[in-house]
Amino acid sequence: MINCIIIEDQPPAQRILKKYIEDIGTIQLCGTFSDALQGMECLKREPIDLIFLDIHLPKISGIDFLKALKNPPDVILTTAFSDYAIESYELNVVDYLLKPFSFQRFVKAVSKLNPKQQEAINTNEQSIDQPEEIFVKSGYEHVKIRISDIHFIKSDTDYTELITAEKKFLSNEALKHWVKSIVQFVQVHKSYIINPAYIDKVSGNQIYLKSGTTVPIGRAYKEAFVAKFLN
Repeated sequence: MINCIIIEDQPPAQRILKKYIEDIGTIQLCGTFSDALQGMECLKREPIDLIFLDIHLPKISGIDFLKALKNPPDVILTTAFSDYAIESYELNVVDYLLKPFSFQRFVKAVSKLNPKQQEAINTNEQSIDQPEEIFVKSGYEHVKIRISDIHFIKSDTDYTELITAEKKFLSNEALKHWVKSIVQFVQVHKSYIINPAYIDKVSGNQIYLKSGTTVPIGRAYKEAFVAKFLN
C-alpha cells in the first residue's frame, strides 16, 4: 500500500482527492493539510510515498515547498492554473493535474508512479495472507465457501450475492466488506467485484466470464481496470 498525504487549502478539492483515493483502493491517506508547513511536519514523522500537492498555498507555495525538500517522495501537483506546467516537470514530479480533473485523469496520474512504487502495490497485494476459504453470514447461518470458487460478487440493495458455478449465496454484508476482505478480486462497477481468474474476454464496457455471465464495467473503474489487465 502506498502512503500519501494531501496538501491542499481548498475543502472542495480536499474532498474530491479523498474520494478518488478511497475509490482507487491502492493508496492509504495518512493526512490532509491546508498548508505546506503542516505537511512538512508530517513528512518528518511518518514514511510518506506520495504527496498530492497544490501549487497555490498560504505561507509558502507548493513549488517552493517542493524545492525545499532534500529527498522528496513522489509528487502529483494539483492546480487550477496551467502556467506552472513546464517548471513542475523540471522538478521531476509524477504528473500535473489541472483542476477540475476527473477520476479517470486521477487514475492516469497514479499509474505514472515510479516502478518501485508500482512494485510496492503489487508486492503488498501478493504478500497479504489471504485465506483459501471464507465464512459467509447468510441469515442465521455461516456458510463456508472456497474463494477460488467465487466467480463474482454483486451488490443488490440490502445484501450481496456471491456467485459460484453451482450456487448463489446471499450475504448480509455490504459490497465494500468484500472489497476489503478479498483483495485478489477487482471492483469493476459500483455493484460488482469479480474474480480475475474467470475473465474470458473484454469487449467495450462488458466483461465476459467463463461461465457465460456478462458483467458491466463502470465508467469510474474502467481506466484502472484497463491499466491493470489490458495493457
